[in-house]
This record gives sequence, structure tokens and C-alpha cells, in this order.
Amino acid sequence: MTEKFKVLGEYIKDLSSETPDIETYLFVREQISKYQLGIDITSKALKNKMIEVNTSFKFEDKEQNAKKSHFEIIYSTIIKINENIKEKKELEKIILCDVQIKIYPALEKALLNVLHNSGYPSIKFEKKVDFEALYKQKFN
Repeated sequence: MTEKFKVLGEYIKDLSSETPDIETYLFVREQISKYQLGIDITSKALKNKMIEVNTSFKFEDKEQNAKKSHFEIIYSTIIKINENIKEKKELEKIILCDVQIKIYPALEKALLNVLHNSGYPSIKFEKKVDFEALYKQKFN
């Protein structure tokens, strides 16, 4: 293994699309351009240099509207870390940046499929998430 890590498996751990009623659907259809993508990344050490990385995308309205829909996906990636990786900082970068860059296309596609199948076919994410920039912003 010359790479820093190897993806052993990835899957959708949890998926949620909630629109309580038709009035909410009609309201959200007009307001969905105001929805924002929130990202949360957690990890859990497993045995034998393996780590479970859970990436959560929430697409939600940050406004205090009574009518809102909720869209969330938790994507789980199991990785095996190269034996040479010892430093905590390097491990953080792998989890928060490198793994995310690798899984992002599949994760974005899965969330967009949920949104399209939930009655919002015109939704697109204009900008790709720049995990490299987010990582630098967090640690510099």
C-alpha cells in the first residue's frame, strides 16, 4: 500500500427526506433556492488501522420558517490507514480532506437523487465543496 489510505467499503448509512404535507411541499418548492448544505464529519477507530468515517450532508433552510423540508444523508466510508501514518495531523487531513475528496462525487449524486425524487427536479449544487480549502480554513 503506497497510498496513505485505502477505501475498503462505502455505503449510505442513513437517508432522510421529510416533507410533512402538500402545503409545505409547495412552499419549499418556491423557497428551496435558499436552502444550504451543511456538512459534518465524524470518525471512529476500528481494529487493524481501520477507521469508519461518517460524512453527513444536511440540506436545510436556516430560516425560522414553520414550513420546511428536511433532507439528510449519512455516508459511511471504511478506510485502512497505511502503516507509515503515525502523526495525528496527517490522520486528520486524511479523514477531513482526502477521504472526502474521494467520496464526494458519489455522495453528491446520492443526495441530488434524493432531492430530485422528492419532487425538486431542478436542484443542482452550483459549487462543488472544496474540502482542501475547508481543511486549511479550519487549521490555519
